[in-house]
Amino acid sequence: MAASSESSEPSSSSRADPVSGQATFVVVANRLPVDLERLPDGTTRWKRSPGGLVTALEPILRRNQGAWVGWAGVADAELDPVVEDGLELYPVPLSSAEIAEYYEGFSNATLWPLYHDVIVKPEYNRDWWNTYVEVNRRFAEATSEAAAQGATVWVQDYQLQLVPKMLRMLRPDLTIGFFLHIPFPPVELFMQMPWRTEIVEGLLGADLIGFHLPGGAQNFLFLARRLAGQQTSRGNVGVRSKLGVVQVGFRTVRVGAFPISIDSGKLDEQSRSKSIRDRARKIRKELGNPKHIMLGVDRLDYTKGIDVRLAALKELLDEKRIDPAETMMVQLATPSRERVDSYVQMRDGIERMVSRINGEYSEVGRPVVHYLHRPIPRDELIAFFVAADVMLVTPLRDGMNLVAKEYVACRSDLGGALLLSEFTGAAAELRQSFLCNPHDLDSVKDALEQALEQPREDGRRRMRALRRQVLTHDVDRWAKSFLDALAHTGAAGPALIAPSEATESDFSEHATGEN
Repeated sequence: MAASSESSEPSSSSRADPVSGQATFVVVANRLPVDLERLPDGTTRWKRSPGGLVTALEPILRRNQGAWVGWAGVADAELDPVVEDGLELYPVPLSSAEIAEYYEGFSNATLWPLYHDVIVKPEYNRDWWNTYVEVNRRFAEATSEAAAQGATVWVQDYQLQLVPKMLRMLRPDLTIGFFLHIPFPPVELFMQMPWRTEIVEGLLGADLIGFHLPGGAQNFLFLARRLAGQQTSRGNVGVRSKLGVVQVGFRTVRVGAFPISIDSGKLDEQSRSKSIRDRARKIRKELGNPKHIMLGVDRLDYTKGIDVRLAALKELLDEKRIDPAETMMVQLATPSRERVDSYVQMRDGIERMVSRINGEYSEVGRPVVHYLHRPIPRDELIAFFVAADVMLVTPLRDGMNLVAKEYVACRSDLGGALLLSEFTGAAAELRQSFLCNPHDLDSVKDALEQALEQPREDGRRRMRALRRQVLTHDVDRWAKSFLDALAHTGAAGPALIAPSEATESDFSEHATGEN
């Protein structure tokens, strides 16, 4: 979203007609690009929360009669569609119970751990599933109301996997795309899911299903084949599949890999500003101007491997391979899902480890690990990227990990080094980083030591190659690539008004096994 960070709730005269159905391009996501904020005096206002997805899709929404369907971020709020900064927003209401069961329950205690290689055991709760179905139906109905005849709809992420089929049943005239922003698991793991067939059928309602990596697309294609002909409560699935394509009755569903990225050009520009550079120098001074600053920036989640990097640091200190007088770590951990038991336990373990390292190796006024458990303003985060000598990205499993790309985009000085887990989607693109296996502590320790000790010219060569990749393949290119492929899947409605670098022949690069 543009310009100012927040505005008052629009008056009734600015509200969109909820049954007009004039949007030729509709984005469907768990959250709107704005949050409804309740103020102490009881009034409300919209607070804009732009992210990478908004940055990529806002120009297309503006060039077309675009609409965004999503939850407003507060419980029990019945809201009419609104026009906010020229965009039609269709809020989907969620009750407190639905947030607990659909979002915190099925989405984040069932799907999230299952799709991230069962690092934490998923919970299979039938009540959560029933609520997930109901909320997905509500999203599909709101989308049906927003979309014009023959419109293009792009459904986002794991919270809404049933929406494509539900929406196709309501509106067979629509062209529907779906993109999964997290990993899609191997078949052996996914088959644990009691409602596995319903989820696959839900996704197959789309015309194009996108994943970050070819491996995720291959997993889904194999799963579609495996479920073909199985009996469900609705009869036979009836799916035939080949590489890159699933035939569902008379419909053809395309499946492909579209690695997401960031607004790298904007980040590069911001990181070059005098204010950011000055703040980066001040950060180093506030930390005591150590020889090496290591940085971790993560949502506090068990998939991110924060404990792994802390354990690696502890052993390197124990083995005297790192000098605590010359090296320190800054860990910025954004609070996340604080009502979920596994997250509470994980936070406690991480904070105990930070305390142990500092207790054994810090000097008065000079801790080895600086740990901040709170959101960090965007400009401050960019300054940390510029200040850090080594960026630590060590997830046990991650669909992409955009923090790795953000760090690279901020290093126009060609300084710094990126330590990156092999189990991130980004590892397939950022081959010049120091790759490690986060399940092998020696691998992490060795990669970290190499990153800290790399010769200056080797580091510049690595960072130059990383930046070439990140600046060329930005989030705008990702969105155009997916939407161009979607436009070529079949009988689409009005063409979206958006410049496109991809052509129909380019789709073979994305459809698994097509080249």
